[in-house]
Amino acid sequence: MKDSHGRVIDYLRISLTDRCNFRCIYCMPEEGVCPMSHDEILSLEEIERLVAIAAAHGIKSVRLTGGEPLVRKGVEDLVASITKMEGIENVSMTTNGVLLPKMADDLKRAGLNRVNISLDTLDPQQFQEITRVGKLEDTLAGIDAALEVGFSPVKVNAVTVRRLDQDFLGFAKLSIPRPLHVRFIEYMPIGQEAADGLAGWGKEDVISSKELLDRINADAVAAGMEPLMPADKNPLGWGPAKYMAFPDAQGTVGFISPLSRHFCGECNRLRLTADGKIRPCLFSDTEYDVRAALRGGTDEEVSQVLLEALGAKPDEHHDKVGTERNMSAIGG
Repeated sequence: MKDSHGRVIDYLRISLTDRCNFRCIYCMPEEGVCPMSHDEILSLEEIERLVAIAAAHGIKSVRLTGGEPLVRKGVEDLVASITKMEGIENVSMTTNGVLLPKMADDLKRAGLNRVNISLDTLDPQQFQEITRVGKLEDTLAGIDAALEVGFSPVKVNAVTVRRLDQDFLGFAKLSIPRPLHVRFIEYMPIGQEAADGLAGWGKEDVISSKELLDRINADAVAAGMEPLMPADKNPLGWGPAKYMAFPDAQGTVGFISPLSRHFCGECNRLRLTADGKIRPCLFSDTEYDVRAALRGGTDEEVSQVLLEALGAKPDEHHDKVGTERNMSAIGG
């Protein structure tokens, strides 16, 4: 399945819910979001049907996101269903990790291949400030649980935000003693620009991947460590990260650079929102309603919406700033 620019599209990211057990400052307002009604959100059966149709068109990889996907009831059954579909090669998930100590084993048994765990600071107080309601130890316990049940790879996603003054070397060092793959993601202009100095996106908060790599290596050398070097082998994944590693480290350190190094030419994905809209591009507000086709149309009509969205994928995001939806409504 190719788009109008010749890119092979084989990856579908699915938001299961707009709800979350955190209130991260760059993702949603402190009071949370107005929850979608039961009728607005796609049922698990509708999601299964769409994935089966998408797989017939060449989708091979599915990532389940939110909000927080683990707050969606029946997620283990959904994983089990998707992993059995012809053409699907792997099913992964992005989560804040809080519920993994209770759910990791069941998810692994259901067939979930790998997990990405979002973690933006190693400071307990700052973690509570960023998430507004979370505790660092809960996410760290989720990382432990993911490794314990055998997910591979286990990736830790850290959004880099200048005003937060994060311990980037501390993050990178997580990759040394255990097979953790730490990935730094440039702060992206999703949602509304910051108006109160805290929530929302601000251009001044963006740290380019090059600047970040230079900072980590300078701090590493100052601490008597060898600097990061290109990794010998990248962890399994369908994303655009460029990977580095410390000598003898069990894991890697990746850099995702949507602003400083456009990887739009390598984009291989479509997104499905929890309320049944297909988004050809994360940075675009263009959406295609597949919910109506799923509820009242044939498989051919569902395919038509999918292919229409595919044909609308732009060549790149053209440095667009701001989106009508926040990240929690789009899907991480």
